[in-house]
Amino acid sequence: MTDNSSHFSPLRGPAANAFAHVEHWVFDLDNTLYPPACDLFGRIDEKMCDFIMRFLDVDETEAKRIQKEFYVEHGTTLAGLMAVHGVEPQQFLAHVHNIDVSAVTPDAALGRAIAALPGRKVIFTNGSVAHAENVITQLGIGHVFEGIYDIVTTDYRPKPRREAYERFIAASGIAPQRAAMFEDLPRNLEVPHALGMKTVWVRPQGESGPERFQRLAHEGGDAPHVHHVADNLTDFLKEIAP
Repeated sequence: MTDNSSHFSPLRGPAANAFAHVEHWVFDLDNTLYPPACDLFGRIDEKMCDFIMRFLDVDETEAKRIQKEFYVEHGTTLAGLMAVHGVEPQQFLAHVHNIDVSAVTPDAALGRAIAALPGRKVIFTNGSVAHAENVITQLGIGHVFEGIYDIVTTDYRPKPRREAYERFIAASGIAPQRAAMFEDLPRNLEVPHALGMKTVWVRPQGESGPERFQRLAHEGGDAPHVHHVADNLTDFLKEIAP
């Protein structure tokens, strides 16, 4: 049972001096800068299922199976579709990210907390720049980020693959030893840890479902590559701000 009685893990809670060296702040987008309860991923899932049904001429049940299997095995559904079926990525991204993001509530407090951090703040997402811009505009926090690095930046190599992070680092110029990364999926923090980044798992509330793709939300959350755990990103950032 996930304990959400406090904002931070009692064993790996924040300490301001643990982040004193950090000059580069790297944030995932979906389910990190906004809570999973907004269910944007549910809408994206529907779009992906629709795309797969049309592209592969399969029914909904088979499309959902392919979608989730590729997500688990390849990092993203897109990566699996490209590797196995030769899907053209831009067509896929334009289709699946054409969603209504109004379920996301503007969050001025989060914007202030991020802005208070010293140094550069960037987004690194397996999604697209267009999707990220839509979301952070809805959140009202677009002004706090210096840049957005997406799946195109990494030549469609998704997190958690090491080459995705290496391409992101090359494109952004961040220094891993002076960086912190915030992610909702523990597996996406393993490589940042290995590269020398401080890692923070933005833990979703509640328990994961029984399916493997659902269990990824918490799987590995107690591993050594997760340095800190935040159940509320805004409060966590306030705690570590200088």
